[in-house]
Amino acid sequence: MRHRLRILIADDDRDAASTLAMLLRESGDEVQTVLRGNEALEICRLFRPDVVISDINMPGESGYAIARELRDRHGELAPFLIAISGVWTKATDRSVGRAVSFDRYLLKPCDPNEIGRLIEPLRTGLHGPQADVK
Repeated sequence: MRHRLRILIADDDRDAASTLAMLLRESGDEVQTVLRGNEALEICRLFRPDVVISDINMPGESGYAIARELRDRHGELAPFLIAISGVWTKATDRSVGRAVSFDRYLLKPCDPNEIGRLIEPLRTGLHGPQADVK
């Protein structure tokens, strides 16, 4: 059985967010997009996503702040968190990302097929978002 996922994309690059949202909707998922980090936290309260795909550097709140807040608020029941960024170049960037508990880290431009592969286990209900996290 295939589940329809609720996915939030937080990225200040409007074109990138729109394109990814369109592709995920074609897979049958329900998708919301926001362009500012502080909007992401508000939408999470209302939309209750299964997956949050967040850019790191955005106006309002950073992707780090979003991940930290969602983990603090929901613990193990937090959405599956995917970081996307063009600046994951330093070891310290990756360390901060792990400290705030992103489940996966992708470099921009990210391949939408890679995102699909990461979230497919959630769609099929084989296991929860924390399973097989590297």
